Amino acid sequence: MPHDGQDMPAADTTLLPDLLALTGAALAPVEAVFEAARTAIAARVTEGDRISGRLIEAHQTAAHGLAWLATYAQALRQMQGWAERLTEQGKFGEIEQLIHQIAFGEYLAQIAGGIPMSQGEIVRLRDVGVSGEAAHALHSDAVTALIRGANTPAARARLVELMQQQAANVTVGATGLDDELEMIREQFRRFSVDRVEPHAHEWHLKDELIPMDIIEEMAELGVFGLTIPEEYGGFGLSKASMCVVSEELSRGYIGVGSLGTRSEIAAELILCGGTEDQKQHWLPKIASAEILPTAVFTEPNTGSDLGSLRTRAVKVGDDYEITGNKTWITHAARTHVMTLLARTDPATSDYRGLSMFLAEKTPGTDETPFPTPGMTGGEIEVLGYRGMKEYELGFDKFKVKGGNLLGGVEGQGFKQLMQTFESARIQTAARAIGVAQSALDVAMRYAQDRKQFGKPLIAFPRVSDKLAMMAVEIMVARQLTYFAAWEKDHDQRCDLEAGMAKLLGARVAWAAADNGLQIHGGNGFALEYTISRILCDARILNIFEGAAEIQAQVIARRLLD
Repeated sequence: MPHDGQDMPAADTTLLPDLLALTGAALAPVEAVFEAARTAIAARVTEGDRISGRLIEAHQTAAHGLAWLATYAQALRQMQGWAERLTEQGKFGEIEQLIHQIAFGEYLAQIAGGIPMSQGEIVRLRDVGVSGEAAHALHSDAVTALIRGANTPAARARLVELMQQQAANVTVGATGLDDELEMIREQFRRFSVDRVEPHAHEWHLKDELIPMDIIEEMAELGVFGLTIPEEYGGFGLSKASMCVVSEELSRGYIGVGSLGTRSEIAAELILCGGTEDQKQHWLPKIASAEILPTAVFTEPNTGSDLGSLRTRAVKVGDDYEITGNKTWITHAARTHVMTLLARTDPATSDYRGLSMFLAEKTPGTDETPFPTPGMTGGEIEVLGYRGMKEYELGFDKFKVKGGNLLGGVEGQGFKQLMQTFESARIQTAARAIGVAQSALDVAMRYAQDRKQFGKPLIAFPRVSDKLAMMAVEIMVARQLTYFAAWEKDHDQRCDLEAGMAKLLGARVAWAAADNGLQIHGGNGFALEYTISRILCDARILNIFEGAAEIQAQVIARRLLD
């Protein structure tokens, strides 16, 4: 939507005066536009007195645009909260101010002119039913001032100048977390720098499993029992700590950061849906990494439609026999237990007949990856995300003890799985931040070291602009993720916020990796350069734990219900 005077050149300023007052005043107009969009979309997708899934699908682009608009609105709210907290603590320095104002300037401009859901999909206000009159809220003095004067070439150049004055590989800007969490960050950053980064690219190029000694060191550091309550052998720490650990491990290598995801999902399933005996038996072993779990949900013909999966579990005496096929199973070969979703009620064809099992298996070797009777598997070769490997699995009367039915009651599997999605998506958003930060780290080093036309690449505005926007968007995604974790830690429903964090974080990671490779030029396309791996690793984030389209659909449905 055009603004008065928008065709005039913006003042080439760095820090805006009264910044927090301006950004705070911009929130209400954004909220007004969002509410106008929600009202308009609700009218399109209501049938009778109910929201219609059929109509949401028919108006999918508009509904998903609403999800993105809501994500931007929430992201700006969290950035404002971050800035106000830092101000109270006396930590809102020049770097933080620049990040804050650039974020507001850019995201407000995108809300007014078009939000990129992906490279080729730009959602504009008219697409979400916001009329000229309703969009007039964005003509406020605060919004106009921020769009015209916040994200300027001078502001971006100054941010990158300050970034160059920092030590290498630091986090750009104060995160807003407390000292204890920052100590945890520092511990895992050192581990990544010392034990992961020197070897990650070789593991990727050789398509090797992450060595067991790395997993053992991670266990000693408490990675696998981080959020498991102390009474079950864990550390009982917060989801915020999980975010910090996942972020820093993924900054070293997403495969290492994702090892904890398997344990997080398994532990959450058992904590939410398991019997007390199951908790006592399994959780201490998961926390210590005595056993390594894997999640076995997806099937070849179902993808995101888990409710229609066909793998069946038939009760034979007191136990079960499982038959069917699964695909995209991460770290399947050398794990000890599978959280396996199967259909126990053959009369059903939806989520109501599904049950979750803690299916034990024997860890495999390179020579015999799947030695357990009734189970076969084959590796799926992938572009990135290689450190645990992906597999297709086949089950033919695979035996599972009756006592390993999660919760001891059939038909609860889908509900139990849904309870894990908040934590899993928060953790995935944190992994995305780590990948994005890794892209910024290597791109920054390359831009400083590489000379062209007599000067370093970082001296060229379009290179430094890319680096500035990486740093800004990483902080935006980080604050949205930390907010979702805060809500989870305070026992508040946060599926909406977790979904938003994952949706935005995945896009930010891909943009950072793509721009990082662009800064490398032709060298970035060479396998020997780390950025080529980061690009491949970043691409999966928009697919797993809910593809971007599924994520937007879930967010839209929650906003409209």
